[in-house]
Amino acid sequence: MQRRDWMRWALGGALGSSVAGTAWTQNPVNGYPKAGATLRYIVPFPPGGLTDVVARLVGQQLGARWGINVVIDNKPGGGAQIGADAAAKSPGDGYTLLAITLAHAANATLFKGRAAFDLKRDLRPVALLAGSPMLVVVPSASPIKDFKDLVAHARQRPLNTGSSGNGTPPHLTAELFADLTQTSLQHIPYKGGAPSLTDLIGGQLEVIFSNFPESIAHVKAGKLRALAITSPHRHPQVPDVPTTAELGLPQLQVENWTGILAPAQTPDAVVEKLGAEAVSIIQSPEVAERARAQGFRIDARGPREFGSFLNAEIERWGRIIASARIQPD
Repeated sequence: MQRRDWMRWALGGALGSSVAGTAWTQNPVNGYPKAGATLRYIVPFPPGGLTDVVARLVGQQLGARWGINVVIDNKPGGGAQIGADAAAKSPGDGYTLLAITLAHAANATLFKGRAAFDLKRDLRPVALLAGSPMLVVVPSASPIKDFKDLVAHARQRPLNTGSSGNGTPPHLTAELFADLTQTSLQHIPYKGGAPSLTDLIGGQLEVIFSNFPESIAHVKAGKLRALAITSPHRHPQVPDVPTTAELGLPQLQVENWTGILAPAQTPDAVVEKLGAEAVSIIQSPEVAERARAQGFRIDARGPREFGSFLNAEIERWGRIIASARIQPD
């Protein structure tokens, strides 16, 4: 990718804003959106998951505010690549959005040269919405009593850990932990977070760096012990669980975030309008409260800030993937 293309992607809709400013006032994005139009919001995961929940919250409000039909189009599979590919090949007319997560930042490295599209070339940032931390959990009967114990045990021998698949946030977090602490973990991929947690509770696994919403119920039920949380601050649902920063490992700060991309040819002014509306929606009291109830931390950023954030995430996880020699499933 040429340098100017890279910068355009990173800056999102910021480029050209000075030129478009007058036109915006006189003719708001050339009549966009059209009343009654249909906007397709692609979610590359099954219905009911966390990304799907946030997309539906935002999509519902977007449709109500703009008087348009927002259709959530679930396209799971292929390591979240099938839905992303569909969005990348859609017209850049402002009527297609893609929900993405940390997994897509990792996929930029995992599927480099293998995917039918290029994340940076074919899609552009619209908005970051929210992030959900990881809980470091062990079975309630585990001899590992705290985070210090975890490091000590992992230095004695590789501990068995599980995740919902190679390159998923729990797997990446585990590899980051191993890299930072100079320990070894034996990773076992599962076809979902739930079965991996079932085996953790049953003692077949020793630790999981779990998506917060997937493990919090087991922690509250006393089936799992939470050793740490990877968020910037303690979580109100588990106020007694320390952050990794408090435990001396501030680099182990990970959130499985969710955001929005649009096809690369979507006009700057349309991206700016979509981004501003998405940020406004996720910050509204009703939507923010419902997102927090699912374990999310609101982290609303527009196109420019999200572009910079996404670049940093791609680079961060690219290094971990290369160091751990992770391959896609």
